[in-house]
Amino acid sequence: MKIDWVTEVPVSPVILRSMQEAADQCPRIEGIRLPCEICVVLCDDEKIREINTVHRSTARSTDVLSFPAVTFSPGKTAGQEEGRLRAEYDDATGMCFLGDVVLSVPHIIRQAEEYGHDRRREAAYLLVHGICHLMGYDHMEPEDQKKMRQMEEKILSAVSLSREKNEADRLSPEDEELIEFAFGAMKKSYSPYSHYPVGAAIRAADGRIFTGCNIENAAFSAGICAERTAVFKAVSEGVTHFRAIAIVGEKPSWPCGVCRQVLNEFSDDLKILIAARGYRTEVSSLKALLPHSFGPEELAAETDHVRDCVSGAVAESPSGQNGRSELPFTEEDQGK
Repeated sequence: MKIDWVTEVPVSPVILRSMQEAADQCPRIEGIRLPCEICVVLCDDEKIREINTVHRSTARSTDVLSFPAVTFSPGKTAGQEEGRLRAEYDDATGMCFLGDVVLSVPHIIRQAEEYGHDRRREAAYLLVHGICHLMGYDHMEPEDQKKMRQMEEKILSAVSLSREKNEADRLSPEDEELIEFAFGAMKKSYSPYSHYPVGAAIRAADGRIFTGCNIENAAFSAGICAERTAVFKAVSEGVTHFRAIAIVGEKPSWPCGVCRQVLNEFSDDLKILIAARGYRTEVSSLKALLPHSFGPEELAAETDHVRDCVSGAVAESPSGQNGRSELPFTEEDQGK
């Protein structure tokens, strides 16, 4: 689905990416075979109120407005009426224009908080709701409403953003920011051999963010993962304690064993975000990925144990000045 974005209010690229992924599923699930295009306006409450007043004679703000370009037969939707879609086919663009969707960004934020969704889910849901209207769905009658809701949930489930989304996976604005930085780092990946770019962004305890990408080498073992690049960059700046890391790739890319051990060196328990285009963002922790880990605390405990054993042995041995042994020697020993 091609989207012409009109962004009058700043929106996180992470949210825009989720919206695009959800929109891409709409024609596929509806069964539309022709390439489609829509225009999406992201505005404030005042702008959507003005549009609502002019076009709907309702002087109030709302969350989403749809303006279909195609009129379908009663009870029919886009997937059932390809002929009507073809009438909107533009030879210049190679697309069928479905219409416009207007979204209020303040409404997205408020409703996400009210309903307990993360902002990505709420933004994607409202866009899918608007696109469903463009495809001929409605919710004026109970049966039509049921049909539309089923389609919306089917689309959102395809991008793992359905209502059943686990609360532990909700993303905070800080999480979204970290993922955004990681995607920026992924663009700098040097991966000419695997062609598998990975980006990472790690947030320090003081809030600073350090990024890294995977860097490959013709001598394969000399390469380095994105996670360690980010960590070593931070450590070189004197930062040695972290709160969270986002790791992104073209598909979900979990940290390798070496990276997990390196991360364990500098965090009591790190929040881990795994993101990729077209996949649900997964949330985990370093403790979950590296149970029964060995870190600085264990090494310190082992050192203390050895020191205690040595001290105990010295205390129990016969000694004279300076702790030297005064065990008796035989005449034979003294003569050697």
